[in-house]
Amino acid sequence: MALSMAPLLIHNDAVPARAREALQAAQLAAPEQKNAALEDAARILHRETSLDCSEARDLLGLPPGNCR
Repeated sequence: MALSMAPLLIHNDAVPARAREALQAAQLAAPEQKNAALEDAARILHRETSLDCSEARDLLGLPPGNCR
């Protein structure tokens, strides 16, 4: 199981508000919706920060993929 930094990023003021909201929604999502919510959060984190897609996904404990 991959380690997710989402709980820490939610409280980091350096993370854009929209990304923090998406991370919080992912944390609160039902188990069957959690992965899709984390995917959305990774896309937003990638789009609204200088993080590469792979970095955003890695921070959230997601396997390699794309942020489209």
